[in-house]
Amino acid sequence: MRLSVANIMFVGDTKQMKQTLALPTPFTKWAILFWIAQLILASLFGLAGVMKTFMAPEALAASGINYATELPYWLLRFIGICELSGAIGIVLPTLTRILPRLAPLAALGFVMIQVLAIGFHAVRGELAMALPLNIVLLSLSLFVLWGRSKKLPVLPRG
Repeated sequence: MRLSVANIMFVGDTKQMKQTLALPTPFTKWAILFWIAQLILASLFGLAGVMKTFMAPEALAASGINYATELPYWLLRFIGICELSGAIGIVLPTLTRILPRLAPLAALGFVMIQVLAIGFHAVRGELAMALPLNIVLLSLSLFVLWGRSKKLPVLPRG
């Protein structure tokens, strides 16, 4: 949350006192857009992370994640844990304002996941099916990365 400076004039019986206060700015359209993007990313990556972390590879393949049985088991679980961690990391630090610099790092992690996913699906010849979603997730991740690091960073508590 950004702080704006407001000058307040107090008028007393015999003297005037001027005090500068830091007031929280109201939610701007940018803040709302960043929150929407963060919640979309957290929902999609959180769901994918839970599925890849806790479901059997055969069940994942039956639900449409065809490559789940072809990847090493440890790699599938690692990807799921990374997605789940990112889903938590893109929302929780911003929400609590405790180490809010972690949210852009989570967005950067999502960018890396999507760049690698595009390459993975290209090698497998699945771009027609996977590329639209990968591009949307990559764009949202870049938007949050830019927004929470440059345009409207969240200040830590204190």
